[in-house]
Formats: sequence, C-alpha cells, structure tokens
Amino acid sequence: MENVVLVIHLILALTLIGTVLLQRSEGGGLGIGGGGGGSTGSRPAATPMGKVTWFLALAFIGTSIALTIIAAENAAGSSVIDRLIDAPDPVQSAPALPGDANGLLPPPVGDDALVPSGD
Repeated sequence: MENVVLVIHLILALTLIGTVLLQRSEGGGLGIGGGGGGSTGSRPAATPMGKVTWFLALAFIGTSIALTIIAAENAAGSSVIDRLIDAPDPVQSAPALPGDANGLLPPPVGDDALVPSGD
C-alpha cells in the first residue's frame, strides 16, 4: 500500500511541477515591478490551468499526509533506541586473508635485504 501511494505521490509531484512551469507568467513575480495600472488589488479570473494546479496541489498534500500516517503506523511501538538494543553486535572479527597473507604486508623493520649495499 505504501509503495502505491508513494508512486502516486511522485507522479503528482512531477505533474505539478510541469503544470506550474506551463502557466503563463503574469509579470509580478514576488511582487516586483507589478506593471502599474489601476488593477493592482484585483485578481484575474481562474483559468482552467489554475484549477488543475489547485487540484494537483491538494492531491499532493493529501498523499503527503497519507504517507505520513502510513509511516507512523509502521513505526508504532518501536523507537530508535529499541532498534539499537535489539540489533546484532556490529563489532566482528576481521575475515582471514586468503592465501599468503604475509605477501600483502610490508616487511619488518629489521630486514637487512632492503638496505642498499655501499659497493
């Protein structure tokens, strides 16, 4: 159920982004440079694209709330501390190296073979 709501939520998000980007700009972004005129306080009539945007926004909010409720039900009765206490011990011994492990290690400090001769 959670996966179905999540897929619908993602489709709604992408569709809402596309719908907002397709709308016509009215020139008053963030209230800057409103263009003057006597109609500064009135709103234009709602367009069909605006209504679709409102519908998608309300559906997006609805799926957000539904996902929150589903997540709260799945997590009911358990906390992060409970999960840490019940988790297996993360400290484990390192696995043994395959084959000749000494070939991977640097030579010991007292090895005279690495010192060049003065000849």
